Amino acid sequence: MADLFPTENSVSGTVKRVTFQSPESGFCVLQVEVPGRQALVTVVGTAPDINPGQWVEASGEWVHDPKFGRQLKADQLRLSKPTTLEGMRRYLGSGLVPGIGPGFAERLMDAFGPEVFDVIENQPQRLLEVEGIGQKRHQKILESWSDQKTVREIMVFLQGHGVSTNLAFRIFKQYGTESIGKVTQDPYCLARDMRGVGFLSADRIASNLGFLGENRSRVAAGAEHMLQEISREGHTAYAREELQSRVVELLDVGQPVVVSAIDDGLASGRLVLVQGTELIALQKQHRAEKELSQDLLRLAQTPLSEAVKDPDKAIAWVEKETGLQLAQSQRIAVGQALSCRLLVITGGPGVGKTTLLNSILKIHRAKGKSVVACAPTGRAARRLSESTGLEASTIHRLLDFNPGTGGFRHDRANPLGGQVFVVDEFSMVDAMLAWQLVRALPKDAQLLLVGDVDQLPSVGPGRVLADAIDSGCLPVARLEEVFRQAASSAIVTNAHRINRGEAPLPGARGADAGLEDFYFIERNDPEAIADLVVDLVSNRLPKRLAVDAIEDIQVLTPMKRGELGTNNLNHRLQEVLNPVGQSVNRQGAVWRVGDKVMQTVNNYDKDVFNGDIGVVESVDTAGEELLVRFERESVDYDLRDLDELMHSYAVSIHKSQGSEFPVVVIPLHTQHYMLLQRNLLYTGVTRGRQLVVLVGSRRAVQVAVGRADSNQRVTMLEGFLMGAEQ
Repeated sequence: MADLFPTENSVSGTVKRVTFQSPESGFCVLQVEVPGRQALVTVVGTAPDINPGQWVEASGEWVHDPKFGRQLKADQLRLSKPTTLEGMRRYLGSGLVPGIGPGFAERLMDAFGPEVFDVIENQPQRLLEVEGIGQKRHQKILESWSDQKTVREIMVFLQGHGVSTNLAFRIFKQYGTESIGKVTQDPYCLARDMRGVGFLSADRIASNLGFLGENRSRVAAGAEHMLQEISREGHTAYAREELQSRVVELLDVGQPVVVSAIDDGLASGRLVLVQGTELIALQKQHRAEKELSQDLLRLAQTPLSEAVKDPDKAIAWVEKETGLQLAQSQRIAVGQALSCRLLVITGGPGVGKTTLLNSILKIHRAKGKSVVACAPTGRAARRLSESTGLEASTIHRLLDFNPGTGGFRHDRANPLGGQVFVVDEFSMVDAMLAWQLVRALPKDAQLLLVGDVDQLPSVGPGRVLADAIDSGCLPVARLEEVFRQAASSAIVTNAHRINRGEAPLPGARGADAGLEDFYFIERNDPEAIADLVVDLVSNRLPKRLAVDAIEDIQVLTPMKRGELGTNNLNHRLQEVLNPVGQSVNRQGAVWRVGDKVMQTVNNYDKDVFNGDIGVVESVDTAGEELLVRFERESVDYDLRDLDELMHSYAVSIHKSQGSEFPVVVIPLHTQHYMLLQRNLLYTGVTRGRQLVVLVGSRRAVQVAVGRADSNQRVTMLEGFLMGAEQ
């Protein structure tokens, strides 16, 4: 039997049926009658107000859906008015034009035949000749026809200037009838106003519209884009002269036009000059850190309305209930938590942060207070649940992301419910998320921020925990005494040695069967280090410890590239740990059933978040889908969306924040030189729960423990808290 579908990646024909269309996203499923083909062709894509009878030109990629069969997944979809009499009849009778149903469509076709569209557009008074069309219906037809014509013109204009169908629809939804004017006047508004559209995409469209070289709009948008890129390095503001130099290099333009463009950005309010400094910040970032500082100071300076009158009595009660005697520093911290509306709790491993937090919460719950617990990642939230017995969630889930607006449903106008709010792993929380959370607290809330300030700062911009502590303006409980039981762990002992700038020593024994829980194995050649890491993970450690190589062992490395980077180690570990099975090649990698993978971005639609680790459960090459089992549920991925995933046999130390693993293996070499930092090694070591194995050169370890502040971030929060600008 001959293949009824075209082999090329495009079709043209008449829309016979609209199986589905979303008015919000424009996503549609069409049944298209293609000339010369017996069967209808299924086309899925994005289009505004599509109706039967319209002529469609679609191009994209053929896929096989397990349920609906073969279909064209269109990335370009163009619509035009039908040219055949039958197409015209279907089009008019489809309901596209209010005031014209199937009955009136027949009357119009009988009256005007193939000239019907010309009559509506150029001789509209003749419509009154048709029986049943009075002035009211006539006006409705003309208005709706004009609207449809405008939509078509907008889509044709945008697509003609290099805009994809999907983006063209989003632009129309954003700006409506002003779309052409907005984009023509300043195409860089797309990068400012629309989530997911970056400067480079807007710049390609702008180039097609003639915005070239030193165009002021282009350079101003380039400066904002550069600040966004700088924020990826962790900064929330940047020195003006350095910003100007980086924009000159990015756009290959002269210094004077950059200076003028930044002045334009300051005048418009999109950029802000931080008072008393020469720092430039994006308006939203400036607002976030400034308002966050004001909210934190308000919390710190407002007494707790229901403060415990006799903290000593409460402490004695909780010690009796738990059977644990609190250290003096913990007792002082409990007293602070029972009288202050805000308390920051920090300290390294083994110093009793969890014991302190549970004591505070036990007293609050005995007083009948409702406690809300959250953390920045799913894994950190689950650890918080295990340690406190509370039902903890991610901060994103607590604030309830709204995909329609790109923001959160809970904010200052719609605050959260609860009385005592606990945020664990707060070192991971960036300035923007901290602002969103604190502004959503109810008026009388108490806030407990818990984290290890000596760990790596957040992946996102800011150093909120460090700024809050360094300002000296907020109540802080810093626990430093390592408890006797924790001190028996070489992991804990060496973590504190690293934090003091001392090299780790693999001498102390852990609590489990006398096994040392920290090893340093010296190797100086990167290839030899990689070979040993693979052997440890796949052979030695599983045999010695009776652990699962994939589930229980995690390789943590400072970087992505190179012999000891995540890319190479993941490839080598996959070939040893999961060499065969159903697979697919995408994104330059092999994705195989049984692979260990990590989500790399927050995906609110799928309810999976950056740092979530799962295992590939199935690969459907026909339907082009991949199923990943995470701890809570299994999630489907289109094979074209695999850029959201990475193999995670080996992950960067940054990506491991907020997680703990039974066994951690860390390769370290001077080829990582630029990334070797004390807080990076400290963070990696503290991810291990039962065993940490450090493999590498002594020189690399010495460099890491000796470098404490070489990558200092430029932020505004500490200055705001100290009153530099209020």
